[in-house]
Amino acid sequence: MASPDTASPPPSPSILNWILGFLLVGAAWGLTTPFIRRAAVDYHPRPHPSLDHASNPTSTSTYTGWLKHRILKAFFTVVDLLRSPAYAVPLVLNLTGSVWFFLLIGKAELSLTVPIVNSLAFLFTVGGEWWVEGRGVGRGEWLSRS
Repeated sequence: MASPDTASPPPSPSILNWILGFLLVGAAWGLTTPFIRRAAVDYHPRPHPSLDHASNPTSTSTYTGWLKHRILKAFFTVVDLLRSPAYAVPLVLNLTGSVWFFLLIGKAELSLTVPIVNSLAFLFTVGGEWWVEGRGVGRGEWLSRS
C-alpha cells in the first residue's frame, strides 16, 4: 500500500502533444526567418536630426564624435526596425518559438528535441523562402546544409 505522502509522477504528455510542440517550434523559427530577412533587406533608414548633429561633432575629439554617431545610428536602426510591423511581428513570433522550445526541452528528451526541432525549422525555412521570395532550394544547397 502506498503512503499518502508519496506523490506519483505527473503523467507524460501524449505523443500528439510532442509532435504538435515540435511542429510549433519549427514553424515559429523557420517560417519567420524569411520574413525577418525580407524586412531587414527592405529597410530604409528614416532621417534623424540627432544623426546629422552627431556626424558634425563640435568636440575636439573626432573619435568621440564618430563613436557617438555609430551608437546613435545603431540605436535608431533598432528602434525603426522594431516600429515596423513587417519586422516586429515575425520577430515576436520567432522569440515566442524560443520560449516554447525551452518549455519543450524541460519535458522532452534533449537528444531528440534539438535535432528534430532544428530539422523542422530548416524545412519550414525552405518553405517560407519559397513562399516569400519565390525561391526554391537546389540540390547543391540541400547537400551543403545537411
